[in-house]
Amino acid sequence: MQRLLQDRMRERGWSYGDVARRSGLPRSTVHHLATTPIQRAPRPSRLEALAGALELPLTTLQAAVAEATGLSHGTVEVEPDTAVIVAGLADLSPDDRRHVAALVESLRAASARRVTPPTER
Repeated sequence: MQRLLQDRMRERGWSYGDVARRSGLPRSTVHHLATTPIQRAPRPSRLEALAGALELPLTTLQAAVAEATGLSHGTVEVEPDTAVIVAGLADLSPDDRRHVAALVESLRAASARRVTPPTER
């Protein structure tokens, strides 16, 4: 994803500030996304804003994010439940997808906070 952002900015002669203004995202966020390896996908609303600002199809940016996070097609075995969820997202409105993303983030955070019982350590 970093390379895609940097290449697009270079092609268009845009600065981090230019992309920030075009996307409505903070300059620090744009800089972070363009220079720091990502561990997980940015929020859908950020990807949508960034894709619009970079004049790229959202799917192009999503594919770059999937590759950067190791989730590109063929690199990770996907469980059937996961495939059903991902396939169903395309049928949801942008607002509903944001709600699903927020729920997933909340569940991930709750899971990370859980203490592992001593017998499972």
